[in-house]
Amino acid sequence: MLSGLAHLTLEVKDLDAARAFYADRFGLTATEASAREVVLPVGETALRLRRPDGVPRGGLHTHFAFTAPPDTGGAWRARLVDLDPETATFGDVESLYVYDPDGNCVEIGGLEPGGGRDPAADPGPPTGIFEVVLEVAALDPAVERFEALGFEPVDRGSSRRRVRLRGPIDLELWEPQRGIADARGGVHVDLGFETADPAAAAEAMAAWTTDRAAVADGVRIRDVDGHWLTFRR
Repeated sequence: MLSGLAHLTLEVKDLDAARAFYADRFGLTATEASAREVVLPVGETALRLRRPDGVPRGGLHTHFAFTAPPDTGGAWRARLVDLDPETATFGDVESLYVYDPDGNCVEIGGLEPGGGRDPAADPGPPTGIFEVVLEVAALDPAVERFEALGFEPVDRGSSRRRVRLRGPIDLELWEPQRGIADARGGVHVDLGFETADPAAAAEAMAAWTTDRAAVADGVRIRDVDGHWLTFRR
């Protein structure tokens, strides 16, 4: 039903500081800017930095993950070293975790452990966003509603309080908790998805929708956990 992640929005207090962080640390360049919002393309996804002066707000303390070429691990470690990144290994790949100025946990994943290009080399910007973590009040009904959008559960944590779902991106749904690098799931996160039929996607979520509005080329809804989901062609 959904074919891609169109946008992820983060709430920031200082647009200039947030924009500088993502430019300096991740090589992202803004293509749009206003008094309320800055847009930074990351592959096919727009990372939006938004001031909290209206609705939908961006997500607070959102944990999300960038993709990067596997052989850039050494260069990313060198670039982020003064932020004291936490490292986690998943099979034969590694992720680095740092925090932005507004408390969002930023992961860069899929890296070759302990190696890669010359640490002095420019790793280039991230190539996309592959994961977003949402905080939910109750796991089972949250899984059910994202299954209605075509996501499929692929892993449950040992505590049975989190689940990983696969779709156009990976979504992690967490009941309130702290994860790797002390990260928390995002609250009132604003996500945009591409789909051939925005109305059908919105209708699939109807039983769990608290607000619905038409937007350009699509529909925006707010779910029962307060997350904003926009479906656009």
